Formats: sequence, C-alpha cells, structure tokens
Amino acid sequence: MQPTTRFAPSPTGYLHLGHVVNAIYVWGLARARGGRVLLRIEDHDRIRSRPAFEHAILEDLVWLGFVRGEGPASVRRQSDNGTAYAEALAALQATHHVYACDCSRKEFGGDRYPGTCRQRRLLPGDTVPPGTGVRVHLDARPESFTDGALGEIVQTPAEQCGDLLLKDRDGHWTYQFAATVDDMNDAVDLVVRGLDLLSSTGRQIKLARMLGRPRPPAFVHHPLIIKPDGEKLSKASGDTGVRELRAAGIGPAAVIGRAAASVGLIDREGPIEADAVWMLIGASERGRT
Repeated sequence: MQPTTRFAPSPTGYLHLGHVVNAIYVWGLARARGGRVLLRIEDHDRIRSRPAFEHAILEDLVWLGFVRGEGPASVRRQSDNGTAYAEALAALQATHHVYACDCSRKEFGGDRYPGTCRQRRLLPGDTVPPGTGVRVHLDARPESFTDGALGEIVQTPAEQCGDLLLKDRDGHWTYQFAATVDDMNDAVDLVVRGLDLLSSTGRQIKLARMLGRPRPPAFVHHPLIIKPDGEKLSKASGDTGVRELRAAGIGPAAVIGRAAASVGLIDREGPIEADAVWMLIGASERGRT
C-alpha cells in the first residue's frame, strides 16, 4: 500500500536541525514505501504563529530540496480549517460527553486533568463563554499500537492526560484535536514524528475512533537530536537553525548530512541530497527486519 504522510511544522519559529531530521524520516519513508507527503502548516496557535515564520519554513524546505514546485497553493493550513473542526466537535457532542471547562493548568497542576468541570455538559449549539475551554471525556480503556520503530506500545490516555482539551480558553483549537481531525480528513495513514510526541499517540488514536475513524494511521517515532545537557533541540531555546547554517555558507546537502549524523543515520557527517534520504531510511528499515 502506498502511504500518505505529512510534514507539519508550526510557524512559531524558524526550522532547526531537529526539523531537518523529521524531514529526512518523513520524505525518506514516503519515498521508500512509494507514498506521498502532504505539507501542513500547524498554525492552530494563533497567538504565537507568524506569517514570517511560515514564509521562512517554506523557503528553507525548498532550499533543502524537500519541496519542489509546489507553491503556496499546495500547503494545508490549520487556520483554514475552522469549519471542519467545528463539524468534528458537533459530531463528538452528539455521541460523547463534551463539556465546558474554565480550569487552568495552574489550578490543577501537572498534565492530568482531574475532571473538575465534567458535570458542566456542553450541549450541541451551546455558546462557550469567553475564557472557557472545551473538553471531551475519555474512557479508561487502554490503546495499543505497533510503532514502526519501537514495536508494541500500550497507553491509557485517561491516566496520562485525563479528559482531553479540544479548544483552549483563548478559543483556539488544540494540537491534539486539530491534528487528529486533519489526519482523518486528509486520509493520512502514516504519521512520522519525533519521540517527544509519543505520548500523544494513544489519545489521538482514541479521539480518532470517537470521531468515527475505524482504523488509525500507522505511527513511526524517530530519534531526536539531544544536546549535551540532555535536552532536545527547540525553537524556544534558540538552537542553531537552518537560517544560521545557510548564512554561514553551509550548503543544503551538508545540512541534511549533519542532521542525519546527529541521530545516527550515518556514521559521520557528509553531504546528502534530499533526493537520496530514502536510501538512508530504507537501509534503516531493513536493519530492523
């Protein structure tokens, strides 16, 4: 089967080497399996998203060689999908316990929501008051899946995060909800992402099933670039980005090679063209079989 996957950066900063690692795995797996890649801009966070970052992301992807000839018309943006999210929310309201919640994380502490507002049932057509979010009750059953890199995984979302936040108190659709709806509507059947998002998988599988998706996508969670202090690369900490590497005169093949070496796909840094990353991933997949 030829899979459909996606590369889905958030325009809240510039691309860094961690994003290049993800691009290597996304485009590499897609080509190795004869599939295709959708380009999605995950700009659900309307406070931090910036058009300038989106423009820079697309420009860097073209410079690296992963994106060719597609132009802005081929890009999917979550900011364009409000109607689809509202329809998905209405479908959930018709079949599951959806409710308004004005709790802040500071109030309940940690990552697991204890269900404080669960009795405030939100009925179809109800208007959510300003400063109030929307959650859906998750049952206590575990979710199991076979990760393409890690093997069998079992997660219990109700224990990990409690009832899932669908819309935050600023009125923005959440990552978990928007990504699940997008993957379902775009028929994405292969999700390739970093290990930092592994904990999201069970809750997204459960949410997709609640929305009527009978079969979840396949998942592959790849290694992250880890800094000497044990932290992963991030936009927030101002890690070396593709823009800085370009300004220093480093070419696209060298940037891809540096990213590949950082996660052990190659033994030492060396130039790798974007068109050739599928051979790295193909070799990595054969090594696991």
